[in-house]
Amino acid sequence: MESRNDMPEVPGAPAAFNAQAFLNSAGLTKNATEYRRGESIFSQGDPCDSILYIQSGGVKLSVLSRAGKAAVVAMLATGDFFGEGCLAGQPIRLGNAAAIVPSRILSVDKETMIRLLHERRELSTRFIAHLLARNIRGEEDLVDQLFNSSEKRLARTLLLLARYGRQDKPVRVLPKISQETLAEMIGTTRSRVNIFLKKFQKLGFIEYDGGLKVDSSLLTVVLHQ
Repeated sequence: MESRNDMPEVPGAPAAFNAQAFLNSAGLTKNATEYRRGESIFSQGDPCDSILYIQSGGVKLSVLSRAGKAAVVAMLATGDFFGEGCLAGQPIRLGNAAAIVPSRILSVDKETMIRLLHERRELSTRFIAHLLARNIRGEEDLVDQLFNSSEKRLARTLLLLARYGRQDKPVRVLPKISQETLAEMIGTTRSRVNIFLKKFQKLGFIEYDGGLKVDSSLLTVVLHQ
C-alpha cells in the first residue's frame, strides 16, 4: 500500500497531518511490531491503554455480538491511527483488530500520546482533524448501511478501499480481501457479493489482473443507481 503521507503539498492549502513525521520527531517509531496476514492485533475486551498507527499494511476492525455474530466496522490502511478510544478514557477494547495483509504496527502508550498532544499544539490540532475525518467517515458508513442497496454499498466500499476521494493518489490494486469479508462489511451474503462483482467486471468497473483492480468508473454506481 502506498503511504498517504508522501503526497505533495498543494500551494495555498493547509498542510496535511504527517503522522509519520510526528512520530519520528518524537522518537516513537523504533518499537513497531510486525503482524502476519490474519494475525490478531488486539481483541474485544483487552485493556485499552495505547493508540496504534499503521506504518505499512492494512487492518480490519470488527465487533462480535453476544450472540456470536461478527460485523466489520472499518478497513484501515497505511497512515491510519486506530484504538484512539483510550484517549477518551475507554478502559477496554470494544472490538477486534486484525491484519489483512502483512503489516507493521506502531503502539504508543496512552500517557505518552497525551503528553505529546499537549506539548505540540500545532500537531495536536492536525491530529484532532485527522480523527474528526475518521468520525465523519463512520457516519457516512452508517447512512450508507441504512439507506443504500447492497450493490451500491459494495461499489462504495471498493472505492473507499482503493482510496478514491482521498488526498493521496488512489491505489487501483486492492489488498487481498475475501468475499466473505466484503459481505460482512456491507451487510449481505457472500453469494450476493459474488453476483455484484461479476456484474461490475462485465461492465468494466473492476478487473482481476494480479489482484482486484478498481476503475474510477465504478463511481457511476454510487452516483446514479
